[in-house]
Amino acid sequence: MKGMDIARKVADAVLYEGYLLYPYRASAVKNQVRWQFGVFVPPGFTATEESSACRTECLIEGGEVLHVRSRFLHVQERTAEGAQPFDEASEREIDAVWQLADLLEGEQVHEVVIPGGQETDGAVTRTCHPLNVRVSAAAERLPGPYGLVRLRLRLENLTEWTGEERPEALRHSLIAAHTLLAVTGGRFVSLLDPPEWARPAVDGCDSLHTWPVLIDDDVMLSSPIILYDRPEIAPESPGDLFDATEIDEILSLRTLTLTDEEKREARATDPRAAEIIDRVEAMPPELLERLHGAIRSPGPRRGWDTGEDDVPVFTTEKPWWDPGADASVSPETDSVTVAGTRVARGSKVRLHPAGRADAQDMFIVGRIATVEAVLFDVDGSQHLAVTIDDDPGTDLRRAQGRYWYFAPDDVEPV
Repeated sequence: MKGMDIARKVADAVLYEGYLLYPYRASAVKNQVRWQFGVFVPPGFTATEESSACRTECLIEGGEVLHVRSRFLHVQERTAEGAQPFDEASEREIDAVWQLADLLEGEQVHEVVIPGGQETDGAVTRTCHPLNVRVSAAAERLPGPYGLVRLRLRLENLTEWTGEERPEALRHSLIAAHTLLAVTGGRFVSLLDPPEWARPAVDGCDSLHTWPVLIDDDVMLSSPIILYDRPEIAPESPGDLFDATEIDEILSLRTLTLTDEEKREARATDPRAAEIIDRVEAMPPELLERLHGAIRSPGPRRGWDTGEDDVPVFTTEKPWWDPGADASVSPETDSVTVAGTRVARGSKVRLHPAGRADAQDMFIVGRIATVEAVLFDVDGSQHLAVTIDDDPGTDLRRAQGRYWYFAPDDVEPV
């Protein structure tokens, strides 16, 4: 499906998040304990509190056919005479296609056995163990005039294995597991920034060990790491560094500082590590310069109580900042109008950040803040510098000039 193809780049970044971290050597301390995201262990492994399954709950408007693609890494042990043993991983995918009408009638189940095996390539032997995986789904139509359907999907590791050591358990586990969902004839509802009419239904969704976000209106990614809606891979990124939450420029420059001996060890650690070293070493200066940063407009955002989508609800009481007339800007006295209310320094607002890339937003939604300044930038954007009223560090933040920053449509006047 076209939507699945669009989502694949983001899903690949999720799949390899934390696969192997800089300096990409097996001997590095940070690579001794691996794979922390989306790990679903065999149900017989109880030495840690890791689960054997995850549950995704989301909402669909309309819809006829649901396409589910669960993806994960399958660990394989690599051994070679005279070399340190190291676990690699292969990609696995499980596809299921169900009629939404069938899901409304009852749970549908798709169970797959992924075979194990052993192969030898010269002095290197790779061994992997079989996995038993189940994907199941059911749906229920919610009461009300909106025609919403709540979808419940479960991805489960049913592999029969018992033991006490986590490194061995990982060889029988689903690693970095996530699921792509696509619906034809319908659309998903954002769980992070839902329309007001859908908010009660969103509050009734309860996902476990996974984080569903929109990729497009008809495609959703249920991710083991926290993402925002419609995530994208920066076009400047030349390839994976196994840390999509980091900055490509920093990791690339740090990789260039590795000694020849460290690079040899990294190349011998894993073929994917070797690819990173080779790519960074061959990177031309103009490509490295592209990694330094880019400025992009976030585009229109939904305002408060406008009755129209994508129309900000604020106006300025002063002209836009003029670089040749600094006196026209006064953060302590400037103001904006939000939902018909003047907001300036000292105003109380309730925080409702939306459409941002900051995962910390979930911890401050609904909290009361005080506006410390109204700021204007040269790109024509307006920003509110605020302190959070119940933050015990507010006085220190204010003394140091360290504020939280939000657009006017991220707040509600109190």
